[in-house]
Amino acid sequence: MSTNFDVVIDRRRLKRKVIFWRVAAVFLLIMLLLTAVPGGGSPVKSDYIARITVEGVILENRFRDEMIRKIAQDDAAKALIVHVNSPGGGSTASEQLYHALRSVADQKPVVITMGTVAASGGYIAALAGDHIIARETTITGSIGVIMQYSYFGELMDKIGIGTDQVASGKMKGQPDIRDAMSDETRAVFQEMIDDSFDWFLGLVSTRRGMDIEQARPLADGRVYTGRMAQKLGLVDTIGGESQALEWLKAEHEIAANLPIRDVDKSPQDRFLEEFMSSIVKKTPFNEALSLDGLASVWQPTR
Repeated sequence: MSTNFDVVIDRRRLKRKVIFWRVAAVFLLIMLLLTAVPGGGSPVKSDYIARITVEGVILENRFRDEMIRKIAQDDAAKALIVHVNSPGGGSTASEQLYHALRSVADQKPVVITMGTVAASGGYIAALAGDHIIARETTITGSIGVIMQYSYFGELMDKIGIGTDQVASGKMKGQPDIRDAMSDETRAVFQEMIDDSFDWFLGLVSTRRGMDIEQARPLADGRVYTGRMAQKLGLVDTIGGESQALEWLKAEHEIAANLPIRDVDKSPQDRFLEEFMSSIVKKTPFNEALSLDGLASVWQPTR
């Protein structure tokens, strides 16, 4: 019995060693392939279509904006596809992204494809495009500006925390986290919100070819599906990247078979992403990892 037991132990040890060396071999192969891929700073010699992805909350990003502006200076980049999948973000950050994308549009065509959501600041980014393409069930719109804050005065009183301040004027330091806004403070911030909204509304009017009064009813903050947005003139058509390539070919005579390069990712990042994607696609639970946008993304404020 002891001999059989020793054999089983030896086999298990051998199996662990085989697994270890297989994993090590795969890791080594990946590292060799990564070192074989040229660095992200290498110039692209042949013509291509640039692509970037605007995803998640939009924040100020100087590196991203400079990278976008380099696309405008790259003669090999014949067009830019921007995939937007964002609920928005900071108004100023969205404005900066818009202007960066327009600097490309001054030199070459920019086409927008929308993913699950392209709302608020995400829609500001989309307005930079010469052509906007949404999915039928994309969540878009939410044209407007909002400011929220929390106040904790009653809680602070209950737990015995007090605050004090010295300010140069009555509006300095407002709103105060201790109390709800006063009417005077609310009026000051409403004026600021209204001014930012006028800028956003003017952008919609100019970029979508609408009169201000035509655009105003669409800008009460509500969201639309891609199909609704197309009927209202907020997007141009329904589809995805293949429709973007068709538009570039029809309107700008740009060959649809040009390679598409994710310029916001290094070659190493692209290789790892494709490698991991190929592994995930082979797992039996891959489809269960996906969530429907309408069921999981949209959340009311309160």
